[in-house]
Amino acid sequence: MNSFDAPSKVTTTHQAKPAYVYIRQSSPGQVTRHAESTELQYRLVERAVALGWPRDRIQVVDEDLGKSGTSAEQRSGFQHLIAEIGLGQVGLVLSLDASRLARNNSDWCRLVELCSLFGTLLADGEQLYDPRQYHDRLLLGLSGIMSEAELHQLKIRLQAGEYQKAERGELHLSLPVGLERLREGTIVLNPDEEVQARLRLVFQKFEELGSARAVLRDLHRTNLPLPTRPLRGPAPHEILWQPASASRVLAILHNPAYAGAYVYGQTTRDPTRRQPGHPQSGLVRRPLAHWPVCLPDVYPAYISWERFLATQQQLQDNQNRYQADRHGVPRQGQALLQGLIRCGRCGALMQVRYSGPDGQYPVYRCAVARHEYNRPRCQEVRALALDAEIERHLLKALEPDQLALALATLEQFEQENAALQHQWQLRLEHARYDSERAWRQYNGVEPEHRLVARTLERQWEDKLRVLEELEHAHQRWASQHAINVTEADRQAILALAEDVPHLWHAPTTTPADRKRLLRLVVQSVVVDAKAEPGCIRYRIVWQTGAASNDVVRRNVQSYREYPRREELQSRVQMLSAVQKTDADIAVALNAEGFQTARGRLFSGKLVWLLRRQWQIPAIEENGNEPNPPRWTDGTYSVEGVAEAVGVTVGTVYHWVRRGQVDGHQMARGMPWKILLTPNKIDELKCYVQRVRRTNRSQKEAV
Repeated sequence: MNSFDAPSKVTTTHQAKPAYVYIRQSSPGQVTRHAESTELQYRLVERAVALGWPRDRIQVVDEDLGKSGTSAEQRSGFQHLIAEIGLGQVGLVLSLDASRLARNNSDWCRLVELCSLFGTLLADGEQLYDPRQYHDRLLLGLSGIMSEAELHQLKIRLQAGEYQKAERGELHLSLPVGLERLREGTIVLNPDEEVQARLRLVFQKFEELGSARAVLRDLHRTNLPLPTRPLRGPAPHEILWQPASASRVLAILHNPAYAGAYVYGQTTRDPTRRQPGHPQSGLVRRPLAHWPVCLPDVYPAYISWERFLATQQQLQDNQNRYQADRHGVPRQGQALLQGLIRCGRCGALMQVRYSGPDGQYPVYRCAVARHEYNRPRCQEVRALALDAEIERHLLKALEPDQLALALATLEQFEQENAALQHQWQLRLEHARYDSERAWRQYNGVEPEHRLVARTLERQWEDKLRVLEELEHAHQRWASQHAINVTEADRQAILALAEDVPHLWHAPTTTPADRKRLLRLVVQSVVVDAKAEPGCIRYRIVWQTGAASNDVVRRNVQSYREYPRREELQSRVQMLSAVQKTDADIAVALNAEGFQTARGRLFSGKLVWLLRRQWQIPAIEENGNEPNPPRWTDGTYSVEGVAEAVGVTVGTVYHWVRRGQVDGHQMARGMPWKILLTPNKIDELKCYVQRVRRTNRSQKEAV
């Protein structure tokens, strides 16, 4: 201690407050191995006594022993010290050096700033500082900078050495549960056959089902757990069997060690994603192309490297947000072309929107222009008619290969059944081994050693109970899922698989199954609903690279957009010219394959509306000749009734509307046919005379 420190800097105001001695080591290993450094920090109490503080006013803060100084989040002792300084309850803070208090400038500068505000002194093993004085504050700032720079240099040296060792593949990384490191350093597959079989099953199911979620559902359906090896405590670490979860399935699928690759630096920490109170947060996976070290064929492999790359691509594509090259995993919605349909206008993937009750009417729409440029959507296509056309093309394309599909289906069914049986046999064999091992341990103990014998007997009973529960679970699974394929079953499966349309439309075939089958054959479908009115032009791009172009008619709102408008108008005009009624014209149009604008059958009323719209008369007139007085069937025309009774044509129409005469039309817009008998003619004449006399009398009275 310098002689001028205490008189010039330590005052009675400082000594009236407690002095704090802060002690820290970076890790538990340093606490145990560097005991002298810890003891040296505890001796700082004597320095506080020399500066004038009584022992009962000196507090030692050692809660942070074994904790890193890179952050204050996990250091409760440092946080308590900061709080006491902020309350003005600290006169002196002693530490061996600045690196004990903080290893980063943010924590160090906050400590110095608080000490300056509340008049707290800082001291190390050699010097006493008053943060309110310029030169002391300058020295404290430099001390903090040097402490952070020292840690940075240490990190650089350690990381450089670690990286160089990893480049040679000599850095020992933690191995996944499927691999084991022998004493001489050789890496081999896990000797447990059940572990190997379960990992291979996960990769096989993913290749078959195409999504991690589907693999998880299949593992739950078959009641098969996954092996895990928590890295807690000293090696060797025990293998635990735990229920399948999404994180465990993804950890297996994402691990390149199962493909035989030695990879260093798969993850990195992003400080912007760190969450307070979670020291392990902020971990970000690097893209495969940015891995610092990737050495193939170092470990024994469960799958090939090419298959691993395909798996990563599939997992990435399953995260579909309607991006350019991601189809997404097949889902349960009714839209068959989900993730495959592209806009023929801009080339973007089209989204799926469901309308109607229970979402039974899917619609494909291109919203890129609306989202990106605030413009109207390129196009919108109803899915049902288009999906039906794609189904027709798909089933037609699969017709030549139906026998091969049937044989492949039967073979796959038998392989799956055998694989699941093998998985259960391995589980039962493992449980029997554990029970027999427990029995041997119990049988090998001396009977007089009752304390050990009772414990081993209890363990043996536990293993037997686990074996019994597993056998019952296997029996339940076998009764529900395991099937013995007989020759009759083989013939039934072959007959069913040969009928691909029946399988396609079967109630047990889910929409996801149909989409999965479609993606095996079809790469994409490009549609354009605006190239031709009332039609959808589409182009099917097959997985082989070939393409098929076709057109499907779509429903429209009006007959101005009707695709066969001119043909329909000409046909209605032709049928009307040969004296066909509206109902007869509708029947003829339906028989010839015409449909309405909304895809329904024609009716007589609709034909009448079309004739009015297109100004087509019901009967083709010869020049300006009026209707004859009487028709060929003996009925009267309106003109004939007017001549027979002696009234105007307007009066006859008035009688028809009132129902005073019996008249009818073969169809709306066609001439009236009125049935008149001689008695009815005389009755009408009398009625006309009576009306005329009444009108004459009223005029004379006026």
